[in-house]
Amino acid sequence: MERARMERLRRRWFEILEPSAGGDKASLISDVVLVTLIFLNTFAFVLGTVDGFKEDYAVQLDIILYVSIIVFSIEYLLRLWVCVEHPLRRDGHPVWARVQYMFTPLALVDLIAILPFYIGPGSSVDLRILRVLSMLRFLRIARYSSAFQLFGRVVHREGRSLMGVLLILVALVLIAASGMYAIEGNVQPENFGDIPSAMWWALATLTTIGYGDVVPVTALGRWFAGLIMIFGVGVFALPIGILSNGFAMEVNQRNFVVTWNMISKVDLFAKLDAGEIAEIMELLKSRHLPKGTTIVREGDVTDAMYFVVTGEVVVETGGQSLRLGPGEHFGETALLAQDLNMLSAKTATVCDLLELDAQDFNYLLMHNAHLEEDFRKIAKERLKAK
Repeated sequence: MERARMERLRRRWFEILEPSAGGDKASLISDVVLVTLIFLNTFAFVLGTVDGFKEDYAVQLDIILYVSIIVFSIEYLLRLWVCVEHPLRRDGHPVWARVQYMFTPLALVDLIAILPFYIGPGSSVDLRILRVLSMLRFLRIARYSSAFQLFGRVVHREGRSLMGVLLILVALVLIAASGMYAIEGNVQPENFGDIPSAMWWALATLTTIGYGDVVPVTALGRWFAGLIMIFGVGVFALPIGILSNGFAMEVNQRNFVVTWNMISKVDLFAKLDAGEIAEIMELLKSRHLPKGTTIVREGDVTDAMYFVVTGEVVVETGGQSLRLGPGEHFGETALLAQDLNMLSAKTATVCDLLELDAQDFNYLLMHNAHLEEDFRKIAKERLKAK
């Protein structure tokens, strides 16, 4: 009995510590507190390096430091305790699951962020290095930031391509350094007398930084340097293109999943196969509307129909007031009759809608006879109800 209660408690703490995904207020409060502490730590660290500010606000900076370390230490231990509730670790041995968790990137960041505080006093490590390691606390924001997570997925997906570009860059650095060693080695032995020395110039030139502290002086050296500069511009354009393409693919994939999930909740589309749903996805437009937003007004020109995915919409027609929820739709009657709207609609809550404009509606009916039949059947029933 005690073990079952402890497991329920552990599962509850796992839900609280995971980033909030909905109506869990405890999880939302946990996210807000931890994110606030992360930003406070960052500002305190940056301002603490300013001598005047550090002297005037030493007490406040120390309070932020100690409170944050206590909270982050407790959080790390709690995460180590509850990590066995993760779906990917639930079936393994608890000890092995915790060891695996300790070596995950976010867990390592959590640990490195608090270790300097414990190993700093009495250690021979430079205090400035420990402070810089403490700055890693800001990376903990990646747990709550979709932008960080998106970037991580893009780098992971395009890892091979980026590694290929890195190898090309290393090869060019070696070629450039070897070439300048052969051309300018006798002229400038202090700068190009050996390949390792010439690699500094090669790296600065290929990255288009060009500090100007080391430059070729012979005509052949300058021609060779110009060629290296051109190659440098081309090589550094490659990772930009790879990352841009990776971001586009990730965003499109996420939008595809979200739209598919929204369509699957609409009863009218529940019987469609994957090909038909994919076709409809190209036509539907997603809309997120706050409470009290007027969607259509009675007497307006009909230009679209709408599907309710989440939330509720109040539709008034023929003196009646209807409250439509997820899976229901409105506006198709006027589109079928090619007439003015005989209804008005307003969001009763925050809503997610799918919009299908008149042109796409007609295209959809032309290519899906069974959908046209369903739409006309529903429209007749609604007209009779009036």
